[in-house]
Amino acid sequence: MDIVCSDLEGVFVPEIWINVAKKTGIEELKLTTRDISDYDVLMKKRISILDEHGLKIKDITDVIETMEPLEGAVDFLDWARERTQVIVVSDTFTQFAGPLMKKLGRPTLFCHTLSIDSDGTVKGYNLRQKKKKKRTIQALKSLDYRVIAFGDSYNDIGMLKEADAAVLFRPPENVINEFPEFPVTTDYEELKAVLVKEMTVNV
Repeated sequence: MDIVCSDLEGVFVPEIWINVAKKTGIEELKLTTRDISDYDVLMKKRISILDEHGLKIKDITDVIETMEPLEGAVDFLDWARERTQVIVVSDTFTQFAGPLMKKLGRPTLFCHTLSIDSDGTVKGYNLRQKKKKKRTIQALKSLDYRVIAFGDSYNDIGMLKEADAAVLFRPPENVINEFPEFPVTTDYEELKAVLVKEMTVNV
């Protein structure tokens, strides 16, 4: 049986931290897993920047409330979920995800959590587990699922390598150049074509 696993930011919704950077004018917050492959390094840098500028969790969630899914994302998810199960496997956080999941039609989401003080200060982050994306695929395969995966960034590569079929979606050139083994798609119609080709049941 097939199951689809996908990244969230850059695939179905805009990058949260880039939108926060635009709202606050803090250029360093534009860095994402497209730029820094070590997620721990990236998150520690983000939390340090928030502390330096006195930004609280509400400053971030206020920006998220204004964000909309990427054009075509909801239609694609509806199309895919009519045909198989879809799990969004993301390195975002439960405190961020609520408004976005509602706008996407509430697909299943695996993500992390933040540690937040009573005054709203972001103090740290709690991984669901290390290498979560890769281990999600391994767990699903142990249940005899055939996994089709797609994502756009460095933190998706472990998931893509573990999947039975995998594709990059709108990745930056540096990711394309470093991982030429993965085919590249640039729109949802191309993603649909991948699913139609790869799924073992008639879609």
